[in-house]
Amino acid sequence: MTKGIGDFHTHTFLSDGVLSPSELIRRAVVKGYHLIGLTDHVGAATMERVIKELRAESALAEEYWGIKVLVGVELTHVPAGAIPVLAKQAKSLGADLVVVHGETLVEPVEPGTNWAAVSCREVDVLAHPGLITREEAELAVKHDVFLELTARRGHAFANGHVLSLARQTGANLVLNSDSHQPEDLLTWEFGCRVSQGAGLCAVEAEQLLVEAPRKLLRKLEAQTNS
Repeated sequence: MTKGIGDFHTHTFLSDGVLSPSELIRRAVVKGYHLIGLTDHVGAATMERVIKELRAESALAEEYWGIKVLVGVELTHVPAGAIPVLAKQAKSLGADLVVVHGETLVEPVEPGTNWAAVSCREVDVLAHPGLITREEAELAVKHDVFLELTARRGHAFANGHVLSLARQTGANLVLNSDSHQPEDLLTWEFGCRVSQGAGLCAVEAEQLLVEAPRKLLRKLEAQTNS
């Protein structure tokens, strides 16, 4: 089983991370990543600038370091009703990947954010969705939105609940780091432990780390080619 890491949710100093895009990518390469999504926090005013800057950095990294870099955004603490418009705007500005900051247990995210995210086909990942409902998980299946299991402290409190709802509904899962600093980046071993902590067995955990990134990447590439 190939043990390269795919991580679709990280942050640079263009929002609240501590590393430049280039340094974050380099550290990910050293940790065994084969794919990284740069998804800085944005709103309506900042997404164009952030996407442009991330695109320039990612092109160099892909050329010289051989890692797949996805330029994305995380729509964070935006009005729930604005999510469809903002997600479409991000894709029109060239984002490969749209993540929505879900209703985590540890932040005052507006109620209805999860529902808006999983109802929108331009959204690719609902990050740390907290106590997501069965109806919301079913909408995620309908609109092909991946639900995140997260390694981020605090946000990870609801991982077991998210896994349970995904098992009941068939929703797609992906494990991400939500990295803000170097030590947040995943290793294969830690990713497996986080997945097992959510309730997966060891074999299921390894399958998640291998298959989920492939499946999500296929979805994103199909969008680009359509």
